[in-house]
Amino acid sequence: MSTAMQALRVGDNGRILTTEDGKPFFWLGDTAWELFHKLNLEEAELYLRTRAAQSYNVVQAVALAEFEGVTTSNAYGRKPLTFLGDGAADPSQPDTAGEYSYWDHVDAVVRLAAELGIYIALLPTWGDKFNQMWGKGPDIFTPDNAYAYGRWLGDRYKDEPNIVWVLGGDRPLYARRHFEIVNRMAQGLTEGDEGRHLRTFHPNGGISSSLHLHDEPWLDFNMIQSSHDIGERTNYKLVQADYAKLPVKPTFDAEPCYEDIPRSYNADNGYFDEADVRKAAYYAVFAGGFGHTYGHHSVWSMSDGAYASVEFDAPGAFFIMSWQEALHRPGAEQMRHLRKLMESRDLVSRVPNQSLIADNYTGSNYMTATSGPGYGLIYCPNGLPVRAVLSQIPGRHVKASWYCPRTGNATFIGEYDKEDVLSFTPPSRGRGNDWILCLDHE
Repeated sequence: MSTAMQALRVGDNGRILTTEDGKPFFWLGDTAWELFHKLNLEEAELYLRTRAAQSYNVVQAVALAEFEGVTTSNAYGRKPLTFLGDGAADPSQPDTAGEYSYWDHVDAVVRLAAELGIYIALLPTWGDKFNQMWGKGPDIFTPDNAYAYGRWLGDRYKDEPNIVWVLGGDRPLYARRHFEIVNRMAQGLTEGDEGRHLRTFHPNGGISSSLHLHDEPWLDFNMIQSSHDIGERTNYKLVQADYAKLPVKPTFDAEPCYEDIPRSYNADNGYFDEADVRKAAYYAVFAGGFGHTYGHHSVWSMSDGAYASVEFDAPGAFFIMSWQEALHRPGAEQMRHLRKLMESRDLVSRVPNQSLIADNYTGSNYMTATSGPGYGLIYCPNGLPVRAVLSQIPGRHVKASWYCPRTGNATFIGEYDKEDVLSFTPPSRGRGNDWILCLDHE
C-alpha cells in the first residue's frame, strides 16, 4: 500500500479534481499505454523518474494492452490471464501463479509511481478486447467476466491511492453488448475497491465519453480523445460542449495529437510537432479542461526505434525514434510550463471566458481565454495582436505580462488604467510563436 499520496476526488463545484483534503489538482498527464506490457522494472523506473522530473503527475497505462497484451508476454515472460483448455484467455482468472507474475510487475510499477508522486490512470483493458472493430484483440469479454475481472482489479488495488480507473480504450460503444460489458466492469471495479477511486471512460477518436455515458452514475468525469487527424486543432469545441452539459462534470482532453505522430497516421502528411501539442493543450485547458494529457507517438507505444508500422517488423517512418529519445522532445519538456502557469492562479473558481477577447480570429489564429478571481489569461497561438476587454478584470488597474509557453518565462508589459478595450502585440509572430497574455488586477 502506498501511503504518501491521497486519492483524487471531484471538487465541490463539479469542475475540477481535488485530493482528499480538498486541495485543487491540476492533471498533467502523459500517455504510456504499453508501460506494463513492454517495459521491465528498470526501464519503467527510468520512464517514471523522467516524467516526474518534468512535472507530470499522471500516467495513462493499460493492463491488457493493445499490442497483443493478452497473447504475448511482458518483459519477464508472463501473461496477464489464465488460458483455458480451448486456448482462450479467461478475464475472470488473472494469472498470479509463480514468482513475479504479470500482476506483481503491475503492482511494482504502480507503487514506484506513487513514490514519485504520480497517479496511474489505469485502463483495465484496451477496447479491442471487447469490440474488435480493428486491432488484433482477441475479443474475450462478456458482461459476466467483465464484472468478475473488474471486481478482482478493484479489490487488488483498493489500498493504492494513486489509481484512477479508465474504462473503454479507443473503441466505440457500438452495440448493446458493449455498453453492458463496460457498465458491468465499472460495477465490478466499484464493488472491488469499495468506491475509493474515480472512474472515467477513454473514447475513440474525435469524441468525448459524454457522447454515450455522461448520465451514467459511475462516470465521475469526462475524458476526450480529440485525436490525430490532419487539420487545425479544434479540441476546444469538444471541451466547450462538455462544459455546457448537465449534470456538471469535469472534463479534459486525454488524447490530443501526439508529438511526432504522422498527421492522420500517414507520414506523407508530415508530423505533429511541439507547436501543435502546445496549441492543443492551451486550447483545451482555457476552454474549461481541469487538466491535460500530453502524448508522444514513440512513448505510448514504447517503440525501441524507427519502424514502418505498429507491427514493428520493418524500418520506416511511422515511428521515427525510440521511446528513450522521445522522453526529451520539445513538447514533452514544455508541458511543465502549462502546469506552472495554471497552478500560479486560482483553480477552484476559474472559468472559460471568451468575453475577455474583443475581436477574435478564426481557424489557426483562434484565441481562447480563461479567468478567475482577479486574473484573465488569453492564449494567442500565432502571436497576432489581441484586443483585450480589461473591464473583465476587477480593480482599478490591470497589470499585463506575456507568458512564454516554450520557456515558462514571464515578461512584464505594464500597468494600465481600466479602459474597456486595449490592444496588445506579442513579442513575436508566426507559427510556433504562441504567447499567453496575462492580466492581473492591481
